[in-house]
Amino acid sequence: MKPNVIVALIVGLVLGFLGGRVVSGPSKSTDSAAPTANAPTAKAPAGRRPVDPTVFKVPIEGSPVKGSPEALVTLVEFSDYECPFCSRADVTVRKLQEQYGSKLRVVMKQNPLSFHPRAKPAAIAAMAAGEQGKYWEYHEKLFTNQKQLDDASLEKYAKDLDLDMAKWKADLANPKFQDTITRDQALASQLGASGTPAFFINGRFLSGAQPIDNFKALIDEEMGKAEALVKGGVSASQVYAKIIEKGAEKAAPKQQAQQQQQAPAVRKVDVPDDSPSFGPTNAKVTIVEFSDFECPFCSRVTPTLTKIKEQYGKDVRVVFRHQPLPFHANAKPAAEASMAAHEQGKFWEMHDKLFSNQKALDRASLEKYAQELGLNVGKFKAALDSGKYKAKVEADMAAGAAVGANGTPTFFINGREFVGAQPFESFKKVIDEEIAKADELLKAGTKPEELYSKILAKNIASAPAPAAPGGAPAEPPVQKVDVGNAPVKGPKNAPITIVAFSDFECPFCSRVLPTLKQIEEQYGNKVKVAFKNQPLPFHANAKPAAAAALAAHEQGKFWEMHDKLFANQRALDRASLEKYAQELGLNVDKFKAALDSNKFAAQIDADAAEGQRLGASGTPTFFINGRTLVGAQPFDAFKRVIDEELKKAGGAVAADTK
Repeated sequence: MKPNVIVALIVGLVLGFLGGRVVSGPSKSTDSAAPTANAPTAKAPAGRRPVDPTVFKVPIEGSPVKGSPEALVTLVEFSDYECPFCSRADVTVRKLQEQYGSKLRVVMKQNPLSFHPRAKPAAIAAMAAGEQGKYWEYHEKLFTNQKQLDDASLEKYAKDLDLDMAKWKADLANPKFQDTITRDQALASQLGASGTPAFFINGRFLSGAQPIDNFKALIDEEMGKAEALVKGGVSASQVYAKIIEKGAEKAAPKQQAQQQQQAPAVRKVDVPDDSPSFGPTNAKVTIVEFSDFECPFCSRVTPTLTKIKEQYGKDVRVVFRHQPLPFHANAKPAAEASMAAHEQGKFWEMHDKLFSNQKALDRASLEKYAQELGLNVGKFKAALDSGKYKAKVEADMAAGAAVGANGTPTFFINGREFVGAQPFESFKKVIDEEIAKADELLKAGTKPEELYSKILAKNIASAPAPAAPGGAPAEPPVQKVDVGNAPVKGPKNAPITIVAFSDFECPFCSRVLPTLKQIEEQYGNKVKVAFKNQPLPFHANAKPAAAAALAAHEQGKFWEMHDKLFANQRALDRASLEKYAQELGLNVDKFKAALDSNKFAAQIDADAAEGQRLGASGTPTFFINGRTLVGAQPFDAFKRVIDEELKKAGGAVAADTK
């Protein structure tokens, strides 16, 4: 799980905004089959963000539930008790429950982000309260007191709720809660919801603490579908199961998301004459910042920008542009106030005041700061009353949206996208690279005043090629995948090696079996298939089944057990595994001893870790001579890659026609 934790940390730390790219919100979708929640579409109603129509299969078993089992709409939330966006979203969710009553059911999944040190203890404390029937009461205590999540406070909340303290304290050590968190986080990663808050409304993904109208629009849409199902004879209690029955079990491959992280966008970002800035116009590096005065992550980057100013002096120019997010009620007035101060030559002083007082950005406070800074308060108030800077703020917002800065803070360093409140060292690396480019251009005769436009053009020209036509991402790089001690079917010297990372409880893994059989029949000794275990944490029986398969492998019957397990995915308990061993004529005592000793745990964990390293975060994932193919794809998808690889292998004949 270590790679997942790292990815969650990076995504969480650098993404601080609504709409799928926030500290508390997932990274950009990489689903090439459908528009993302942020992708513009012609049919999106005015004022509402289009939502991905994909329905995901989001299990709710084993999670705290509030609402009727006959609710027509189920909202599953992945949350973090230390995340400020989650606490705001909690208010919205409670309002939705009030408005929709018994028609809406809420399910809570735990995703404490690793850079929130008190989020996991808080989640465990809430689940321990749930053992006494008071999860939701404790849940509200945590969000109401988000700044006080130390051990003493957690104990106080338990006492406030009249919990049996001895039992509650004992339950804090129950390993099942850590298992729940691990399971929930793995599921979040699988579904592409690596940040918080993330919502699935009847399986449809909605990211971030969005305005209530966005929730209502999606709930109403799903309510209509659910009512139609009920009219068609589906019982209300079975509506959710019916809706997600054929849902997707995973988002797009993690490799694609990682590639996007590794190759950020390069954009042509204008620098308006009236935008506040520090540093000379002919600086070697221009940083354009899109920011929000009410965003906590924007305030955190202020010391870093100060350090940049101190260490780079005239080599760097920083330009401030406004991107007040819609769920920050005071962000837009604060932006206008900063421009009113800019008019009087004190933007950066007001900038610092606003970020130092993010909880007090009402009109009276803005006027107070103007007075403290020695501004002409009458002129300042007149500027706010007239709305003279409203157009400027909105122009910045539109420009930000046009270059993909739909969250805050987002920076463009000589056009190179740089997201989130990252540390000085991260900025330094990019700045130093850009200074080196500038020095080369200056030596070649570029005039200092032309540096920004020249470097911008150079960076855009050297940016990675865009995705393939139709929006499909480029194929991931070829991976070196060792077969190792994995079970193998096919000749050792076959020109094609398919390594499958699979999960015996995953329905998509079982669906691909006929395709693999077709490959075996049509390609014969040209292909060998190796099987590696990737049991997903939220599939309770997947790991025991993997161990059973390897115990059968020890007795020479891996593939027979493989077929048994996939044919009986709903019966993978211990008794069933022993039954299959008996049916296959295995030495059952030896088989049982292998399971009891847990002798294959290390091999299974090694397989799973290798899968994570290679980007196989979902199942099934295949590597065909190292080339990635994700999901239960049709025979033709496999055939295309196999034929290309056979051709590389020396003009070998492609599939036999029968």
